[in-house]
Parts: sequence; C-alpha cells; structure tokens
Amino acid sequence: MTRFLRGLAGLAGFFLLWEAACRTGLIDQTFLPAPSKVLATIVQLLGDVSFLRDVIATVLAWAIALLIAVAIAVPAGLLLGSVPGLRAATASVVEFLRPIPAVALIPLVLLVIGSGPESKITLGVYASLWPIMFNTIYALGEIDPVLMETARAYGTGRVRSLTSVALPHTAPFVFTGIRLSATIALIAIVSTEFLAGTKLGIGNFILQASTGSTRFDLVLAGTVVAGVLGFLINEGLDQLGKRLFRWSTVDRGATA
Repeated sequence: MTRFLRGLAGLAGFFLLWEAACRTGLIDQTFLPAPSKVLATIVQLLGDVSFLRDVIATVLAWAIALLIAVAIAVPAGLLLGSVPGLRAATASVVEFLRPIPAVALIPLVLLVIGSGPESKITLGVYASLWPIMFNTIYALGEIDPVLMETARAYGTGRVRSLTSVALPHTAPFVFTGIRLSATIALIAIVSTEFLAGTKLGIGNFILQASTGSTRFDLVLAGTVVAGVLGFLINEGLDQLGKRLFRWSTVDRGATA
C-alpha cells in the first residue's frame, strides 16, 4: 500500500505540474490540453456507448490473446525445458523470432488474416508468448534434480513428472511471465488497432480522434484509458500472485 500511495503521489505531482504549465501559458493547450480537461473528457466518454464498446473490444481481444498465449507457451516451455536436444534444435528459430516486434508483423498479418479482430489477437499472442515460455524454461532449470530423480525412481513417467512435479515448482515463474505478458499483449493489441485501423478498439478510437480533428483531448483521453487499463491489469495480477504464491521464495520481479 505504501508503494501504491507513493506512486499515486508522484503521479499527482506530475499532473499538477502539467496543469500549472497549461494554466500559465507555458504549454499551448491546443496541442496539449490540461489534465483537468482530459479528465472531464474521460468522464464524458464513460457515458458514451460507442467508446465503451471500443474499450470492451480491446479488453476481450486482450483476454483471448493472453489465454491462447498461456495455452501455447506453458506446454512449449515445459517441453523445451525438459528436452535439451529439442531446445538446442529449435534455439535458432526461437531466437530469430523473439526479437521481431509485433508491430513489424502488422502488414504480413493483415495480408494473411485481414483487419478483423483475429489480426490483433494473433499479434497479441505473438507478443506475449515469449516471456511466459522463457520463464517456464528458466524455472525448469532451477528445479532440484533430486525431485525429478525421486519421481523417476518411483516409476513416474515423463509426462506425469512434468505435470505433478515440474509444473507446481515452475508456477511462480510462469505467473511472473503471465504478468509481464499481460501488459505486453495490451500494448500489441492497442498498437495494432491504431496502425491497422480495426473497426473497434481503443487504438481505433485514438486513430479516429487524431485524424482531421483538433480534439487532442480525445486523443489523450483514449491514451489515458489505455494506460489505466494496463496499470489495473498489472497491479491486479501482482496482488493475485502475492496471494497465490505466499509460500514461494521466488522473486516475482524476475524477467525472462
């Protein structure tokens, strides 16, 4: 709570400086409206059905993309982490794909899939896949070999060892990857909505507001709402992880 309050205090100080700069004329409010005006615009938008539809479209695409990424990345991480030969064989492909930004693939995805919600979900999955998978692989490398050897000594098969021994041990690491991927997926989806011009979504709202209009308060309002969503997602998952894994000594701030 102390960290949260300090964060709010810093944010409030930033907005006060911004407000003062706008009120004193240091900043032209035509291009950068005061925070009070942006806040008033957000309040108005929260009563706008079309804007709420955009927010819901983004949140749904984010949730679907994250769930698909988890369903792919966790089994893939367990497999690659437990079979060194397979991991070595696929390392070059993985290391080639991982650094490619999701936004760089937008033209290709639009050509192959189209500009519907499938495109932003696909890119959200691609962007959020890697932290989960690599955290899972890393966690497998940290397992005490005695645990796996004991399981094998009792006749436990490879698949059951992964699900009953390895997976519980890797759970805190996997959850850290999910928390990191959650915000990455949101960034990828909003960016795709903005750059690809999808019909619904916060990114599309920002695009429409910035095209042929001087209503920069709308642009900033959409941006702030996206930022608030990211903040709430990250804080919510962080608090959930602390409750679920109180027993764990794993540093949940670790990254892949």
